[in-house]
Amino acid sequence: MPQIEQVAATYASQLFWLLVTFGLAFLIVGRGMVPKVQSTMDARDNQVAADLKAAEAARAQADADEAKWRADEDAARERARTTLAAAKAEATQATEARLAVSDAEHAARVEAAEARNAAASNAAAAEIETVAAEATLDIVARLSGATVTEDEARGAVKAVLHG
Repeated sequence: MPQIEQVAATYASQLFWLLVTFGLAFLIVGRGMVPKVQSTMDARDNQVAADLKAAEAARAQADADEAKWRADEDAARERARTTLAAAKAEATQATEARLAVSDAEHAARVEAAEARNAAASNAAAAEIETVAAEATLDIVARLSGATVTEDEARGAVKAVLHG
């Protein structure tokens, strides 16, 4: 049968071209494109791994920098506290010294004022004694007509005032 003989020749030709087409496709895709895609994927994976390592290193460096910064900040705060405490102590000492000087000045003023008051009081008392003695002399002379010496009148006034 001639149709069957043609089928074998036709199929053989089609099988040949199918093998040639798939062979070329394998060579072009399998040997040409797949290695390029694979190398691109490997390069991308390597780049991602390198970026992750760099990010980890940067994070570690940032953590170290932050720790150093915090230590520096703590040290600066401690220095500021120390300076502030020293300034407070110095200000307290200066204030206490000024207060001591001021207290001494006020004590001296109070003592001087008390001395003036005592002197004025003594002067007033002496003047009162003198006036009282003169008044006693006049009163005794007018009422009884007796003469009393000034020393007797002063003695009587002193006895009444101080006694």
